[in-house]
Amino acid sequence: MKKKSTQQEILLLTGTGFSTRQWCKNDENGKSENLTDLESLEEACWNGLIQELLPEIYRAGRGEEKMYLWYVRRISSFLELELGNFPDKIDNYYSINPYSFITATCSN
Repeated sequence: MKKKSTQQEILLLTGTGFSTRQWCKNDENGKSENLTDLESLEEACWNGLIQELLPEIYRAGRGEEKMYLWYVRRISSFLELELGNFPDKIDNYYSINPYSFITATCSN
């Protein structure tokens, strides 16, 4: 019997005011790294940014397990975040990633 899990996707668009913010970093050794805006946003996501900005995603509801960030993928115009109880493949039919459900492209 397959274990029931909750999966969630979040798309963060790049090239926006949100994605180009200066994110605070907890740096133990005091060194500053020269990261691009996209790298800085990705690192902020791994360091708990989404949990702070969208706490309702991480709230365990009636007996549900806690959600964890498992994957951050860089795609041409956005970052795709995958959250869940455990790492599992997201069904492309239900995905919000436009590249996962668009099967045909127009060619001129």
